[in-house]
Amino acid sequence: MNAPMETAPRTYEIRTYGCQMNVHDSERLSGLLESAGYVRAGDAEPDVVVFNTCAVRENADNRLYGNLGHLRPVKDSHPGMQIAVGGCLAQKDRDTIVKRAPWVDVVFGTHNIGSLPALLERARVQDEAQVEIEESLVTFPSTLPTRRESPYAAWVSISVGCNNTCTFCIVPSLRGKERDRRPGEVLAEVEALVAEGVLEITLLGQNVNAYGSGFGALSDAPDEVRSMTSGGQSAFAGLLRACGGVEGLERVRFTSPHPKDFTDDVIAAMAETPNVMPSLHMPLQSGSDAVLRAMRRSYRQERYLGIIEKVRDAIPDAAITTDIIVGFPGETEADFEQTLHVVREARFSSAFTFQYSKRPGTPAATMDGQLPKEVVQERYERLVALQEEVSWEENKKQLGRTLEVLVAEGEGRKDEATRRLSGRARDNRLVHFGVPDEPVRPGDMVTVEVTYAAPHHLVADKPALAVRRTRAGDAWEARQGGGDRPQGVSLGMPSIGRPAAPDAPATGCATRP
Repeated sequence: MNAPMETAPRTYEIRTYGCQMNVHDSERLSGLLESAGYVRAGDAEPDVVVFNTCAVRENADNRLYGNLGHLRPVKDSHPGMQIAVGGCLAQKDRDTIVKRAPWVDVVFGTHNIGSLPALLERARVQDEAQVEIEESLVTFPSTLPTRRESPYAAWVSISVGCNNTCTFCIVPSLRGKERDRRPGEVLAEVEALVAEGVLEITLLGQNVNAYGSGFGALSDAPDEVRSMTSGGQSAFAGLLRACGGVEGLERVRFTSPHPKDFTDDVIAAMAETPNVMPSLHMPLQSGSDAVLRAMRRSYRQERYLGIIEKVRDAIPDAAITTDIIVGFPGETEADFEQTLHVVREARFSSAFTFQYSKRPGTPAATMDGQLPKEVVQERYERLVALQEEVSWEENKKQLGRTLEVLVAEGEGRKDEATRRLSGRARDNRLVHFGVPDEPVRPGDMVTVEVTYAAPHHLVADKPALAVRRTRAGDAWEARQGGGDRPQGVSLGMPSIGRPAAPDAPATGCATRP
């Protein structure tokens, strides 16, 4: 009697677009699929391709449908192949996706990523597309299985959704109102990650420093929240301080705050908690009070620069980054000059700059005063040139400094050619450094002296001053030995050794015009 033939497990690939929230969701999708028996595709064509989409970027829909069009002949020649579309664009377009691309098998939204394996199976059995969009969160994503991309750095989601109403942003209508995780759940996840070897965590939310508002009135909040806010400090400041008490956790970051919720107690918590890093991403969007008012951003230039001043007073070495939108409807040359003024005053280490583009469904899309493309382009180029100048000047201040760098995997695009390694300093600056004499692994710490500064990175070509092998490096080495080297979520851009991320930080509705 012949033994039954073993069936090879189905393979998958995830293609992610958009903010860090999407990247983190893709780690959950990977965990869900692997828990259901799928394995990562290697060089062969995958059996399942999942698009985790963004609805905020200009032409996001054209990009998706273009990619789906390219996949159609591949699917026709690959019997049993399935295509799934999730994320913000799926939440927005719903049935439109299957109408425009009838070869798609599954469409799911931002609120029910946990349904993906079941929807794929249902589509296979019923041989018809499955579209399932929930209007509110079904399961908090952090309770789902996760396939993390890095053994030494991890995202930790503390909230989902956003309560702001910025006129250029569609994210709140796709992600829903803010919902917060209980502090105990967050800290339990952090402790579990540290036990696995993680040294660095990034607290993640659409509006991360509004943490606590999702619980409603303080009198109705869980006891642990009331305890954390005793003395009048905010829940987010309390959470930062609590992370400082997690043994073995060396680096804490967060992204991204909103200026309207950024309080002095958060600055104090950053300054007084040793493992909270001296780096801050603070979205500006515009330096003009008139434009900020039209954007429905509830702060003004004076308030914004006041925050920057307080941060620098408390944390002199802090590297501050930002987001800026150029060409918002009605922006005048005088308005734009106010943005340039803030860039000169704030001295950002870097800025993620965007040309305003209409996003259907947002109030700004129908505002009067839409600017000609050539005007927006010219202002954009002036802004980029100024910020390049400022970034370079700020990086030159690092020359001769001694920095501790967390060694990354795959962060330096030219490392092989230059025979360097790369990693992030405590302030999150990218550092390329010469290979030390002793073995060093991603996740280890290397102490180096900066010898050269460019606008977007630092170089340390002198011999390393010290190498510290870490539990995180052990975890990376164990992953290699187990033959389970991660190939990364496909972002359509270079991967990095920290939590996989796109080119710009996620600031929820604030980042992507």
